[in-house]
Amino acid sequence: MPNTPRRVGDVMTQPVAAVDRAAGFKTIVETMQRWRVSALPVVSAERRVVGVVSEADLLPKEGFREADEDRLERLRLSDDVRRAEAVTAGELMTSPAVTVHGDAPLAQAARTMATASVKRLPVVDCDGLLVGIVSRADLLKVFLRSDDELAQEVRRVLETYFAAPTRDLRVAVTDGVVTLSGQLRDRSLVPVVARLVRGIEGVVDVEYDVTGVAPVRVGPPAERSSL
Repeated sequence: MPNTPRRVGDVMTQPVAAVDRAAGFKTIVETMQRWRVSALPVVSAERRVVGVVSEADLLPKEGFREADEDRLERLRLSDDVRRAEAVTAGELMTSPAVTVHGDAPLAQAARTMATASVKRLPVVDCDGLLVGIVSRADLLKVFLRSDDELAQEVRRVLETYFAAPTRDLRVAVTDGVVTLSGQLRDRSLVPVVARLVRGIEGVVDVEYDVTGVAPVRVGPPAERSSL
């Protein structure tokens, strides 16, 4: 469906800054400052992603600055002390990097971020080479679509999948919330229609109002079982 950013490649940030394994601590900080980012992919000579270095990886250098040698020795095996003593991206980075393909659905990228507890993902092509980066903010861009644009796409979806059974439905969108009102020839289609509409990028919620019946808020699958 046109104008629907359904893939990571549609919302990712390009060009993307990166450093190689040999990049020094100061170079990493300077690159972050110049690009105004809080993390950088670490790449091989072929631009293959081998890790990610973030501000969190750099901070131990400052945090352990005044620690005495005895304490450092006791903590020698901890990741923070290891990073406090590191001086290159290869030593500082988190590896292996969690990445996502440019043709992956936005929902997949969101799930990957949540599962890995990361705020951004390097985006790679089919050969595993770095092509961009996608952040939480990038994934939220779909909610900037106008109400008119969403309404047009809802109508396209209904016409494509149902045609006659939904011909008497009216579509209204306010602040991303879709309201379907009017007549639906088969009431059992309500959960199916709502699921399709909810799957449109940028839709915040779906409500359904049949003439003569109290408005029904269509929630998550568990809530829709009674429809």
